[in-house]
Parts: sequence; C-alpha cells; structure tokens
Amino acid sequence: MSISQNLSQIQQRIQQIAHQCQRSDIRLLAVSKTKPVQAIEEAIQAGQKAFGENYVQEGVEKIHYFKENKEVEWHFIGPLQSNKTRLVAEHFDWIQTVDRLKIAERLNEQRPVGKAPLNVLIQINISDESSKSGIAPEEMLELAQQIASLPNLRLRGLMAIPKPESDPEQQKVALRKMEQLFHRLQQTFSGIDTLSMGMSDDMQSAIECGSTMVRIGTAIFGARVYGKVA
Repeated sequence: MSISQNLSQIQQRIQQIAHQCQRSDIRLLAVSKTKPVQAIEEAIQAGQKAFGENYVQEGVEKIHYFKENKEVEWHFIGPLQSNKTRLVAEHFDWIQTVDRLKIAERLNEQRPVGKAPLNVLIQINISDESSKSGIAPEEMLELAQQIASLPNLRLRGLMAIPKPESDPEQQKVALRKMEQLFHRLQQTFSGIDTLSMGMSDDMQSAIECGSTMVRIGTAIFGARVYGKVA
C-alpha cells in the first residue's frame, strides 16, 4: 500500500481506539528517520503534519528541505549529545528526549532570539533499562522544575519507550506508571498536555493508558533503510 493509504489506516485505528476510550486528543507523530524526503512529501500531501527524527544532521537537512512549509512540525526523538544541542535548538520545534539539566540549559541558551520557545518532553526510563536513555521516575519533578524556569523552553509533558512486551496486560504495567507520572506533572505545572508513548506494537495499550501522542514509523513508511538518505 501507499504511504497515504497506510496513514489513513493508522488514523482510522487511532480514532477507533480513542472512541472506545471516550477520548479525542491523540496525535500521530510520523517517525521519518532514515526515510527520503520524497516519502515525507507524500505523507505531507496526505495530511500528516508532525514528523519525528532521531539523527540531528539528517533531521536538519530535512527541515531545510521543507522550510517553506510552515505547517510542518519537527520533533527530535533521539538521544541528544551536548555537542549537538545547538542544531536542535536552532531548527526543531520539539525535543522529546531531555533527561538532564545540562542539555536543557544548553538548549535554552542556544534557542534563537525571536523563535518560539522549544517544546520539551522529559524522557522517563520507565522500565529501568540500562540500554535506554531517560531519568528515573523519582527524578521527574526536580528536572521539571529546572526546565520550567528556563525562559526559552516550554515544558509540555513526558515521553517513554517502555520495554517491549507482547502481552497487552504486561504492556500496561509500565504504561500505567507513565500515566500516573503524567497526572502528577499536570497537578504540579501548568501547560502539561503531552504524553508521548506508544508505537506500532503497543499503540492500543498506550492510548488506553492515556497517551496523547503515538510515534509510528514502519507502519507508515515501510521497513527502514539505514545508510545515505536522499
């Protein structure tokens, strides 16, 4: 099937799950890492507006390519090294993977004057995996307070990549913990509206557990091809 057909199917599935949960606030983030601009162009023509990139330089090249399209929103969703913060601060609309104060401070300092504040999600390592980035749940409020004090950043919520589980009930163990953390953050800070969790294999469980943004890549664009991107 084409990218537009894939997007249509996924949107319909999101709407079905949301209807079952009596919700209407779920956004689809198309994960476009390693995908050529032609594929993103097709997705844009099909109505998709938000795209997620994992690699800084690749993402910046795509942002430049689509710079005339002001409706497209770019999210950085990969781990970020401190020597790459300037590129994210200067070009992206969102970063979903902030997990330490040093990164937040650099993004704040490097956000260009006149540009809207950079939207920030705190990444939580909810399954306590050594291979994954993110902070421990008990560190959330302290980092949130620090980010909230930085004028060129706008704290919007949380992001997580739970440990893969095939059983929906097992998926929900970590996802429910994230939902509780999200509600706690909402009670403490204003403007908290985004809980980014859920990918192709756990999208339904994530939405049932309060996700407001699901990140889907392969189901939209097909299998990833690693190497040079057009």
